[in-house]
Amino acid sequence: MTSRVFSRVGIVGAGQLGRMLGQAAIPLGVRCLFLDRSADVPGAHVAPVLVGDLEDAKLLKQLASQCDVLTFDWENISAAALAPLEKLTAIRPSRAALEASQDRLLEKALFSRLKIPVAAHAAVDDRSDLIAAIERVGLPGVLKTRRFGYDGKGQFVVRKSADIDAALAHVGAGKLIYEKFLSFSSEVSIIGARGATGECAFYPLSRNHHAGGILRYGLAPHRDRTLERQARLYMRRVMRDLRYVGVLTIEFFVMGGRLIANEMAPRVHNSGHWTIDGCVTSQFENHLRAICGMPLGSTLALGHTAMINFLGTMPDRERLLAIDGLAFHDYGKTARPGRKLGHCTIVKSRVKDRNRALENALNLIHWT
Repeated sequence: MTSRVFSRVGIVGAGQLGRMLGQAAIPLGVRCLFLDRSADVPGAHVAPVLVGDLEDAKLLKQLASQCDVLTFDWENISAAALAPLEKLTAIRPSRAALEASQDRLLEKALFSRLKIPVAAHAAVDDRSDLIAAIERVGLPGVLKTRRFGYDGKGQFVVRKSADIDAALAHVGAGKLIYEKFLSFSSEVSIIGARGATGECAFYPLSRNHHAGGILRYGLAPHRDRTLERQARLYMRRVMRDLRYVGVLTIEFFVMGGRLIANEMAPRVHNSGHWTIDGCVTSQFENHLRAICGMPLGSTLALGHTAMINFLGTMPDRERLLAIDGLAFHDYGKTARPGRKLGHCTIVKSRVKDRNRALENALNLIHWT
């Protein structure tokens, strides 16, 4: 079975993820066109940008009319805004995948239906709901917005009943979810790609280190056959159920040697940036291959890799580049606290050499 091969890709969002998609498109002979709110965005360095609101019906129609397939580097665009475009172009991943990832309650319902373990949780619409959720789920817990939260935003850890009002004030009104706070041993993510004909490819696990809900650095491959087998099984279930096309990421907590699903992203992902320099085929290239109907590339790791985010301030480029095996990626963004400005990767043939270089790099990087 074969599928039509596309060569014109429309991308909603032209941030650093869009930029790296655009960079991966060039050697494939794929042309990209972005839609973003500003012309001063990372993606503008590699492809043209239509400027306007991401849900502007006229601009979305213009984008769709100039591409063979539509994708996105940011999953919070309204699925309803994309619905009229399905008559004009292919949308990959699908609106169903987008909708499932946009609401934490729906996402957990999907995981539970597919027998993928999740933390105990409850929907919260008001103060009385939160009190009932705490009684049912227990303390400590995390109150989160159901939609539009990422990088630790829209969350509050509730450690005692006296925190209820502070939690509601911090997170705000609207549809919320209360989740049991898990005492996990580590966090890992799996990234996979699925083509239009059902072909799948999976990257090795990455072990991720966060602070304040933002990824600081990751190590890959994370060698654990049991966890790898579980993660691939769970990802296959999600991909099959959603008839997924493109790259998908699922983040997990590790507890007692088993995986607890935290959330998924229907797109290329920060924890997969290591694949640019650390794998035969990057997550960005495989996303394009998948959505354009091309064969998927090898996900073989080229060595032991560390990926470090640059947050808030850019480090000294020359000093970092003096570290053997380090690749430097600058997104061309204006610095501000907590903002992802770039990353570096270190690839070594031996774990101890990777870890030594990682330590040297971390001494040169300051997160603000």
